[in-house]
Amino acid sequence: MPQSVEPQPLVSGSHVRQAVAHCVEALTGLPAAHWNGRAGCLEWTCRETLEHLADDLFTYALRFGLAQPMDVPRVPLRVSRDRPQGPANVIFGDEEAGPEGLLTVVKACGGLLAIAVDAAPPTVLAPHVFGASDPEGFAAMGVVETLVHTHDIAQGLQCAWEPPQDLSERVLLRLFPDVPITGTPWSTLLWATGRIEMPDIPRRTNWRWHGAPRGGS
Repeated sequence: MPQSVEPQPLVSGSHVRQAVAHCVEALTGLPAAHWNGRAGCLEWTCRETLEHLADDLFTYALRFGLAQPMDVPRVPLRVSRDRPQGPANVIFGDEEAGPEGLLTVVKACGGLLAIAVDAAPPTVLAPHVFGASDPEGFAAMGVVETLVHTHDIAQGLQCAWEPPQDLSERVLLRLFPDVPITGTPWSTLLWATGRIEMPDIPRRTNWRWHGAPRGGS
């Protein structure tokens, strides 16, 4: 009797690594003085947004460090802010290391998430504020966070940037199944996450992704 074969994930650790690599390539070497400016449409600075990205990647990875992730609604780390309007993080970069040092932190946190989602059983679930998700879902979340926040930072640094369409298409299929691709996958992802308007479609002011496993509710 032939053995059943597990379907390949739509999004995996390799895609997290790809997204992070594109982020690092885009943001390396840009003037350090500009990193204190606002990141795109966010209230955070470019540096704060990159710290927030590292924090997302790290805390997503932590969820799969537990044998039974759903037994722990939240890993109880101390959360703090550098200023009242800044992001609430557990990860902060060494300011003396500059943007390049913070990009190294992002690479390390992205690598942890990639390892965690690839090593976890594909059916295990972990909690998220938008609902429990599986390793594939968390990999897709890591890619979305990386792509859209790199976009925010690139806007703040006045740097033109666009990721590969394949990455955007994968995470749209996984996390935004209700959003039809209009234009390119990248422009659709920016619209889905409230970054831009689309022709004849207003900008989203309230959005979320759907992390439930494919085939689930």
